Amino acid sequence: MSCLFLHLFIVILNINLYSLQVRRSPVPVIYYTNLLLSNLIQICIMIVWILRISSSIPAVIHLSCVMASLYFRMCVALERYLFGSVLVCVLVWVFCIVSVALAVFLYEFVRLIIYAALPAPLYIFCLAGTLKALPAATSVPTEEKRRTVGALVLLLLNYFLINLPAVIMLTLNSYPHPSYALIINFIIVILFLFSSLLDFILFAFMCKGPIDRLLARLCCCSMESNNTGDVTDVYRYITGMGLLYV
Repeated sequence: MSCLFLHLFIVILNINLYSLQVRRSPVPVIYYTNLLLSNLIQICIMIVWILRISSSIPAVIHLSCVMASLYFRMCVALERYLFGSVLVCVLVWVFCIVSVALAVFLYEFVRLIIYAALPAPLYIFCLAGTLKALPAATSVPTEEKRRTVGALVLLLLNYFLINLPAVIMLTLNSYPHPSYALIINFIIVILFLFSSLLDFILFAFMCKGPIDRLLARLCCCSMESNNTGDVTDVYRYITGMGLLYV
């Protein structure tokens, strides 16, 4: 229960900070806004479950929001390819609601794992494409390149280490009366809590200023480095994040 309220606190704090930042300076709005909305609905449904209100409708809504948050994170990663589009958001919501509803009412929960696995190659493609394109983008400031790579690495880790395992466990928990249901529920709540924390960090990567000094340290160079976009900075950044071992 305490984890759930902590989760709610993090999401509400994230929403408030995000609202303030949107007023102060332009940040990618539409996909991240939908991501926060899906997170908030998830918590509300969890509270409904704690109140012992059993129905298939809350389950469909919760699973739809879990899937939507996963796909909106993918949209954030692919934003430079998709741009901000209301149509994309509508399509994501429609796809998630329809696909989850069919999986629940047809009792084919394995579909959820398949749907959750679909963004995996896109995350890898986006990160690889960005790393390949960065050296040629000489007009882009070094700080912005660091934030871009940092956000993509964070989204990739969030997906493979938290989101995908959470969806798999949530799917397994959809089958009736498993003996390990309590343990799975606890792990799911913890995973979603960490996911919200990473969404909060993702917000920092989307804004200019707060994260730049940290990224400069990870890149082993100062904030006053030139804006030539040397690929060495990117390599050092990833090495500093522990993704490459030399």
